Amino acid sequence: MYNRGTATSGRLVAEWPDGVSWQAHPEEAGRRTSHALVGDQGTWLVDPLWCPELNDYLLSVPPVVGVLVCSCWHARDAGRVAAAHDVSVHVPTWMGRIGRRVDAPVERYGSRPPDPDLAVIPSRPLPGWDEAFLWHRSGETLHVADSLGTVPPFVVNQERLGLMLLRRLIPPTRLAGLHPTRILVGHGDGIAERAAPALHEALRHPRRSFPRALRANGVTSMRSVFEAIADELPVIPFVDSR
Repeated sequence: MYNRGTATSGRLVAEWPDGVSWQAHPEEAGRRTSHALVGDQGTWLVDPLWCPELNDYLLSVPPVVGVLVCSCWHARDAGRVAAAHDVSVHVPTWMGRIGRRVDAPVERYGSRPPDPDLAVIPSRPLPGWDEAFLWHRSGETLHVADSLGTVPPFVVNQERLGLMLLRRLIPPTRLAGLHPTRILVGHGDGIAERAAPALHEALRHPRRSFPRALRANGVTSMRSVFEAIADELPVIPFVDSR
């Protein structure tokens, strides 16, 4: 699902006036996607993964002013990328896990990110799952790190945007009032056409679609979760008891 090695070649996923999106390991099934958003103060890198072409991808945007982590499971290469640009990693005060996994200065913020062009909607659907939905005001762009995605195990049938399996039982209803023109996700390509209808359709009767999603993506979802937390599990030494 996830390639934990150093990226050798990335893929530019999208480029628009307010930002860019890229994948450092485009061949992996989990399709982790990173983004750069242009705010009032400069460019913010969102849940970044490093790849050799990253500096080239950023040529079209203003200088980087900081790194934003929007999921407690998305430390990714935030420290490495922040150090390369001599900036800090910005994390909500209520988000756990990230501080000890980032080798760079970490700055905490409360209810508002450090740029007035950005807003955050907190989400803690389950113990150990802290997620910050990021809203880019000027671009009317919504970024969802883990709850929504555009690749299996998120989507079923003809869905353009789908909820993570468990999120179909605990849907992020606070997003229903938004009408984005663009949706960025942490897994898969973003949506730039008819983004609002895709979001509203994903949030329409999610519990009703759970059995179908479980049949289609249950195994893949469990594999994705296991691989995401694998590096958190304690190493149990092998003891030959013979």
